[in-house]
Amino acid sequence: MMGKILKTLVIMPLALLLLAFAVANRQLVMVSFDPFDSSDSSLALTLPLFIVIIAAAILGVIAGGIATWFGQRRWRRAARRHEAEARDARQKLAEWNAHVPLAPSGHDRLAPVAQAPAGSYPGAPLAIGQDKGGAAL
Repeated sequence: MMGKILKTLVIMPLALLLLAFAVANRQLVMVSFDPFDSSDSSLALTLPLFIVIIAAAILGVIAGGIATWFGQRRWRRAARRHEAEARDARQKLAEWNAHVPLAPSGHDRLAPVAQAPAGSYPGAPLAIGQDKGGAAL
């Protein structure tokens, strides 16, 4: 809902500006494609000025998009390489997990470490109900 309102608030003024531009620039101009003789009408078109300007802007946007696409070629290549490496790593991990047997429950576990009585050495764990000095609380 909010996207439609925002789109309307942006597109409607742009459409009105484009319409006003077209009405103000409707005189005919000759566009020549012959760089040596611009008066040769065989390689020329007569169009309204607003069409020429809008077509030039559209061609500029397309040319900029193509230039950007070619400029980002290195990043797309790196992304494909990293994706392939991640896919290979996932596959190797799945194969490794399939071949590693699960440890039997309870038999291969390590025995708990016995703790020294509280206060027997510096940094020894305190017994419940004692302060740092070992005094009963």
